[in-house]
Amino acid sequence: MTQPLNADEILDVVDADDHVVGQAPRAEVMAKRLRHRCVFILATDADGRIFVHRRTPQKIVFPSLYDVFVGGVVGTGESYDEAAKREAEEELGVTGIEPEHLFTFLYSSADHEWFSAVYRATTPVTVAPQVSEVAWHAFLTEAELEAALPGWDMVPDGLEAWRRLSAWSAEQG
Repeated sequence: MTQPLNADEILDVVDADDHVVGQAPRAEVMAKRLRHRCVFILATDADGRIFVHRRTPQKIVFPSLYDVFVGGVVGTGESYDEAAKREAEEELGVTGIEPEHLFTFLYSSADHEWFSAVYRATTPVTVAPQVSEVAWHAFLTEAELEAALPGWDMVPDGLEAWRRLSAWSAEQG
């Protein structure tokens, strides 16, 4: 069996107001459903097409599922903005990305709970996704993405972030 990625990474544990109350290894955070922080970056190319991908089987959370966001956990002592830039550049294999923060919400399920900061960023068309994170990728128009979503096994937190982003975008006009 392949070992999950980053199980020993130390994360900040936060309270219901998103204040740090401690630290724990990522594996413990996931096993005990400790509240922590994540970032979601909607990456688009210059034509506005959305980067979509399937996660690798080695991912700790939601292995081999599809996602419309790049991103991940916020490391100990790291800000949401720092994590968004780091995660986008790492997963896409590019530099110079400047994610724009849109909103934050609390994702909660029976198994997981984390504050989710949603960003958007434009990336070069030529990306070199991190092979340990991304098993497959493509840039899709929003119409192509909406047509594909019903047939894909999606990460539930990313799907929730997508729904909230769609509602947020409609409110913004």
